[in-house]
Amino acid sequence: MDLSHTIALGMGLAWASGINLYAALLMLGLMGASGHMELPPGLEVLQEPAVIMAAGFMYCVEFFADKVPGVDTGWDTLHTFVRVPAGAVLAAMAVGDVSMAAQVAAAIVGGSLSAATHATKAGSRVLINTSPEPFSNWTVSIAEDLAVFAGLWTALTYPSLFLILLFGFVVLAIWLLPRIWRGVRLIAHKLASWFGGRPAQVSAAADPAVLRISLADEERGVDGRR
Repeated sequence: MDLSHTIALGMGLAWASGINLYAALLMLGLMGASGHMELPPGLEVLQEPAVIMAAGFMYCVEFFADKVPGVDTGWDTLHTFVRVPAGAVLAAMAVGDVSMAAQVAAAIVGGSLSAATHATKAGSRVLINTSPEPFSNWTVSIAEDLAVFAGLWTALTYPSLFLILLFGFVVLAIWLLPRIWRGVRLIAHKLASWFGGRPAQVSAAADPAVLRISLADEERGVDGRR
């Protein structure tokens, strides 16, 4: 496996871990065990039967948990402490036979990439869950699973193309994450006001979009009382 394949595999695993860690582990394990690819020495453990069965079982659990609105957000919250460290470890293991410096660098970049991917997924799910129907949630969940399989296949088959697409994803995430965060803050603000039984208070430092929405809500309330 040449350097470009090694980098693409390490970054591909880190990226995929932030979306669906168990799908990534299951895919690589099955490909290694079936002889369709030769895993790097650091990742050969993934093709062990016990690891494949554990990854397969957890993938099935996540497959169903990820389709239930609300449950998926709880699952994502819990996996903040799983996906990000796992992405860093897998990226380091993928380049473990290069050098110790490369291993440490891969862990740093891989952990950051997993964190960005996980934050994008988890934040998007919070916004999608505001829709009363479950079909959008199911569609996005299935699309995420397919993206993991397609992304890893691209990393293994066309590493240069994958790295270009990965750069595009990073640019998109940098643009998208602040907007997702503002939407999540607005939802949390509304929920706090509902459960607290009081109107939502917006500070002067609040996001302008949140402020405009809140002011519009107040104006509609005043008109209704008239």
